Amino acid sequence: MAAMVAVSRAGCLMGVSFRGDAWAYLSECQTNPRQRMTCVTRVSTALPRRGARQDVRMDSPAAPATGKDERSAPATRGGARASVVRRHNLGLLLECLHLEGPASRSELGATTGLSRSTVADLVHELVRSGLVVEDGVSPSSGPGRPSPIVRLRGSAAVAVVVELGVDAVSAAVIGLGGDVVDHRSVQLAGMRVSPEDTVRQVADLVRGMDIGPTHPRAVGLGVAVPGLVRRADGFVHVAPNLGWKDVALGGLLAEAFDVPLDRVRVGNEADLGAVGEHRRGAGRGCGHLVFISGEVGIGAGLIIGGQPMLGAAGYAGEAGHMLVNPDGRPCTCGSSGCWETEVGESALLRAAGVRDVRGLAAVDAVLTRVMAGDAAATAAVAEIGHWLGVGVGNITNLLNPEVVVLGGILQPLFPFVREPMLDAMHARCLGPVSQPVRVVPSALGTSAQLHGAAEVVLASVLADPTTR
Repeated sequence: MAAMVAVSRAGCLMGVSFRGDAWAYLSECQTNPRQRMTCVTRVSTALPRRGARQDVRMDSPAAPATGKDERSAPATRGGARASVVRRHNLGLLLECLHLEGPASRSELGATTGLSRSTVADLVHELVRSGLVVEDGVSPSSGPGRPSPIVRLRGSAAVAVVVELGVDAVSAAVIGLGGDVVDHRSVQLAGMRVSPEDTVRQVADLVRGMDIGPTHPRAVGLGVAVPGLVRRADGFVHVAPNLGWKDVALGGLLAEAFDVPLDRVRVGNEADLGAVGEHRRGAGRGCGHLVFISGEVGIGAGLIIGGQPMLGAAGYAGEAGHMLVNPDGRPCTCGSSGCWETEVGESALLRAAGVRDVRGLAAVDAVLTRVMAGDAAATAAVAEIGHWLGVGVGNITNLLNPEVVVLGGILQPLFPFVREPMLDAMHARCLGPVSQPVRVVPSALGTSAQLHGAAEVVLASVLADPTTR
């Protein structure tokens, strides 16, 4: 009798505990459990006779070459491998529930390829750990007893997440399954704030919620920043629209909340927005996605081949500083004619003649004028749409995505900029490149970055549920 278990596509069983980069985990598991299952190699383990040595036969050609006969390994080695495989399969079931929602045991077995008895055993362990519950039964579709429905306990493991913007700071507590337990935000005065003052504002906002980073159910703190971020320690090299340079943000946050630095995950806001839309929003099921984050600045998060594309140093996607207008305005980065000078918040408000209001309230003010027939506001929105299409066309030619998701202020603008944007985009794209591309508004709205940050934080639990 043989049981099927899964190992990583690199040929090594997933580690006993999650110690690597959360981005690497998200790359490994890709979009959903089905893709995670198809990207792994299968190994068969034969059950030994009573009293026989309990070894693991590595039939996969992807198994690591050690130069030794694996069949002669001591019993403890085979037992250790079995334990690691069990943790991997627990994570496989948990991620299936995390992304796909409640499912019966039989559905979990069909999705993961695990046997009915293995699924039952793993579900029992997840129930004992408090991560899932079983309630009700699914309608019987064949012989045998009805299968119980397995549901996540979303609050059993949560991420405390924050998005730092130029105009506002938002915070949320998001649990397994994308369950938003708490969500708060505070508007800023529009003046640039020092990193230290920003951290104090974040601390005040987060401490007003029922669950903070030190709560027993909190896995960690995730933070989205509009700048170039070193993911290893949350060091912000530069955030032009915040006026920051060389800020040890991860360390400041760890000190403010009295948590270890490795429990603080800081990432570029567009990269995290792409992860959020890819895992939970408009990009579900798409292997090639570009998320355009539109605020005061413009950023792009990239998913290529189902994996986050971050670049050699992690700074890929600074599309806002792509040259689109050689005769354009000066940019905060020190150059001129950057994409964000033509489609960012300031460009919209300047063209529409709107003053003394920022953020989504400013967009609402512009759209109110458009719907009232104001000529200046209508022309401003059309101009934004044109330059948006110029940039999206360039990105489409370069990356050939399946879907381009417009987030931030671009989401509510979408119905009004759609036609001029598509006209400019198709005018610049090679025909075969642009034909399969869909340009859509964000499905998560202003929460895309928060959900992406939560996915990165919760990756450790999804990789190894026994850590909870």
